[in-house]
Amino acid sequence: MTDQTLPPPVMWAQRSAVVFLTINLEDVKDPEIKFTKDSVYFKGTGGVEKKNYEVTIPLYKEIDPEKSKSFNRERCIEILLAKANPEEPYWPFLTSDKKKHHWLKCDFNKWHDEDDSGDEGLGGMGGGDFEEMMRQMGGLGSGGGKPNFDDLEDEGGDSDDEPIPDLE
Repeated sequence: MTDQTLPPPVMWAQRSAVVFLTINLEDVKDPEIKFTKDSVYFKGTGGVEKKNYEVTIPLYKEIDPEKSKSFNRERCIEILLAKANPEEPYWPFLTSDKKKHHWLKCDFNKWHDEDDSGDEGLGGMGGGDFEEMMRQMGGLGSGGGKPNFDDLEDEGGDSDDEPIPDLE
């Protein structure tokens, strides 16, 4: 086995003010993570085979290294990058080189389009007022009771109401 370092599998998503990175490696002990205004550096040993991983990600736009944070979970490392200018439009790419990297994928579980509604609720992680959403969809009445079906017209019954013919 060689001591060659590999790029770890990385997923990314964004909101107006932050970029989410997830490094999908299990059981990484003492990872080295560095933030600069235009890049993120990761180095660590992890995964099932305890391989060495290292990557420097040149970012599309500048971030605020002081406000950016990383969280070492058991199954992955989550990184929250604070954009230097949250008023700028969404980034079309994560990296400044605009290349397609085999280790980099979109995290559609966290993704939120720029033109989606501004009501992100719960700190940008989705959620919001479920009852209000259901009311708008017609799922919850304002009375809070059971719906009344007395005003529905019966137009000759259902075909399911006819008797079943005998088997021969």
